Amino acid sequence: MKLPLPACTPTPLASYLKALGVLRLLSEQHPQANIRGAWERGCFVIHGDMTREKLIAFFLNDYAPTPIMAPWNGGSGFFPKDNREAIDAIAGGNAERLTVFRDLIAKVKALLATMELVEKPTPEQKARLLLACRNCLPEHLIEWLDSAYVLTEDGAKYPPLLGTGGNDGRLEFTNNFMQRLGEVFDPTTGIPVEKSTAWLGHALFGDIAPVLVRGTFGQFNPGASGGANASTGFDSHSATNPWDYILMMEGAVLFAAAAVKRLEASAGEQMAYPFCVRQSGVGYGSAALSDEENSRCEMWMPLWDQPAGLDELKALLSEGRAQINGRPARHGVDFARAVASLGVDRGINAFQRYGFQVRNGLSYFATPLERVVVRRNQLATQLLGPLDGWLDQFRRAAHGIAPSTAVSAAQRLESAILAFCKNSGDPHRAQEMLIALGRCERTMAGSQKWAHEAFLKPVPLLQTRWLSAANTGTAEYRLAAALAGLTGPLSKTWLPLRSHLEPVTAGRKEDRRWFSWQENPSRDVVWHDGPLADALNAILARRVLLAARGERLADTSFIPARLPDIAAFIDKRTDDRLLASLLWGLCLVDFGADYNADFKLERPREDHEPTALYALLKLCFSRHSIRETEIPLVAAIQRRAAAGDGVNASTLAARRLRASGLPVAVGQMHLQGETVQRTAAALLFPLSATDTSALAERVLRPAKTQPNPATQLA
Repeated sequence: MKLPLPACTPTPLASYLKALGVLRLLSEQHPQANIRGAWERGCFVIHGDMTREKLIAFFLNDYAPTPIMAPWNGGSGFFPKDNREAIDAIAGGNAERLTVFRDLIAKVKALLATMELVEKPTPEQKARLLLACRNCLPEHLIEWLDSAYVLTEDGAKYPPLLGTGGNDGRLEFTNNFMQRLGEVFDPTTGIPVEKSTAWLGHALFGDIAPVLVRGTFGQFNPGASGGANASTGFDSHSATNPWDYILMMEGAVLFAAAAVKRLEASAGEQMAYPFCVRQSGVGYGSAALSDEENSRCEMWMPLWDQPAGLDELKALLSEGRAQINGRPARHGVDFARAVASLGVDRGINAFQRYGFQVRNGLSYFATPLERVVVRRNQLATQLLGPLDGWLDQFRRAAHGIAPSTAVSAAQRLESAILAFCKNSGDPHRAQEMLIALGRCERTMAGSQKWAHEAFLKPVPLLQTRWLSAANTGTAEYRLAAALAGLTGPLSKTWLPLRSHLEPVTAGRKEDRRWFSWQENPSRDVVWHDGPLADALNAILARRVLLAARGERLADTSFIPARLPDIAAFIDKRTDDRLLASLLWGLCLVDFGADYNADFKLERPREDHEPTALYALLKLCFSRHSIRETEIPLVAAIQRRAAAGDGVNASTLAARRLRASGLPVAVGQMHLQGETVQRTAAALLFPLSATDTSALAERVLRPAKTQPNPATQLA
């Protein structure tokens, strides 16, 4: 039998905890119903021998509240200055359902008397009281104590779900819990009050409720906190359904913390909490890095669609952890990667992400951030796994004393990783990650002093599968990949295009390749901000200069550019900003790896051809022989074209080809300006031998054929 609870939803946090509280109480106090629970269609559903009438009757007549109290807090009801109305009513009543509660209040008062505590404990007294509570109070209270605090070698640690040991600022959770109990039951007899049934129907099934009572949920339900614009008037007090608060606290008891000691850590004991990591200020609409500074943590609350019992849920929450590359997830981005790689317990089909952030002044709110569906994304593991160490180091450096560009680059990278992990196999998301990595590299190259002080190394070479994973089929991507793959011997040195973008030295040893920072930047670094054509012309001029020392132009690439894409670049039909961003990202790929299917990109759908000027100039700057003739490099041709002087550039190119014995069909071209400059920049794109031959056929006359001797004799 299935019983949906429409008012028990994944958001806000109070409703999520309320659903767990219902499952816990039914399983422990009404075991014969064999209750199991699951999340279906946005609400919690009970599976078992349970109807609406039975559920209402259980909570009204049989429910025995968990003895939740925090005598270590000021305002808990145990000290003279506290609000003692609720605790005195429970202690002085005769309700059978509150028997355990009354006995525990008596034991706590006896403990406080033994320790001579007659007012709010000082920090030293509080530490002793926390230890005494664990040593002297009954075993059935341990579950609540584990939820409220953990004792470690460094003192007490407080799980974020219950603030600082059961209170959040001036709001004391346990005293409020007892007050809410007094609003639904008569503490003397345990009989429900008149409105209790209606409140319960509203809390479980979303029925129309009577007037709610004054009270606050604190961090658990920001929408019910009252304040400005919270009602039809200018201001409103916070309103509470007592049953909502009661069931919420009963559910929070399930989240027990533990003190663990990881063998690989040099530090002492650390607090472990179910699905809890440091805040990452990315991935949601109001995301900001300031959230990380003003946040207790973030929690990823599991959602499952297969019925599970209380024992299964306790096992999940007590052992619930997310791991990535053999280590625990440290922050929200790590958790998203762990979810994508199935590094979490099985059986979870989604997570509701919450951030415990400062909102509305100095108050902490459990803010719902986003819903993350668990999907198997093996590609995320393959792409990001080798970068794990560098990613963690860059994040720490960017969140310390760092340039604003580094902070922005880190935030964009984390946003891209989070988005990719949630959208398995989407090449646009993979491309965003690639561009973000390129931005991080560009930031380090532009802030060398900061990078050295933070001990940051260049981004490790990316696997070639990034090429196919991030391929969106655009001309910009194909052109950037062709440029990024440029390599070849220059003065007996391996000089990939990346060496022209930033001060790095390329290293190779057997099958391993890497890049390291140069102590003294070389003259090979010629990239600069500004028009992309100017930067590409500077790179080509440098490579021509190096090749002019006795070697041919090195424009070898596993991915040759296509003529229609080059035509689009010359005609300004491509996005230069995107192309530059992609170039920085794709230069991080290990093009020295063995050739495989990752290097293959689809052909352009268009069939445009570049201008005759480009064809004429490219024949003078190609590693391929033209009709079995090698064309010597003339640097002046490139310089003239880069300056926008098409007349002299074309004249020099035609003269060079004729001098090499090639019959040129075109001569001087009267072109000037930006088109010529972009044509010169396009010379840097590597071409295949087939496309180079096609260009030759466009601007050269047909080769003269030797007469057949047999024909002459005839």
